[in-house]
Amino acid sequence: QVQLVESGGGSVQSGGSLRLSCAASGDPLSRYAVAWFRQIAGKERVGIAAIDTDGVLEYAESLAGRFIISRDNAKSMLFLQMNNLKSEDTAMYFCAAVGYVARWSRLKESGYMYWGQGIQVTVSS
Repeated sequence: QVQLVESGGGSVQSGGSLRLSCAASGDPLSRYAVAWFRQIAGKERVGIAAIDTDGVLEYAESLAGRFIISRDNAKSMLFLQMNNLKSEDTAMYFCAAVGYVARWSRLKESGYMYWGQGIQVTVSS
């Protein structure tokens, strides 16, 4: 099992940047495929970026180029660099992990077993 805790959220002005971190404890993070999801108030949680155990990346098409996912297995950390933030990026952000995720499930909520508690990102225009 793995426990996940997000940090780095907060408030930022439109056009700014934030870097979210997700610290994993328990099993080594290297054993897990990981991803970032976000949930806008009143809407479902959606996948935005994923990286599997082989380093294969996948992004939601609408966010590719602004958001960058990375992992540091030695430190059991997952990161999400968010650039050129927009007001529509305001949401709760969650990191997630699973031992194995099928290619077609990398950005699907149902593909992941372990979740952080989430962290708020607010972008003001």
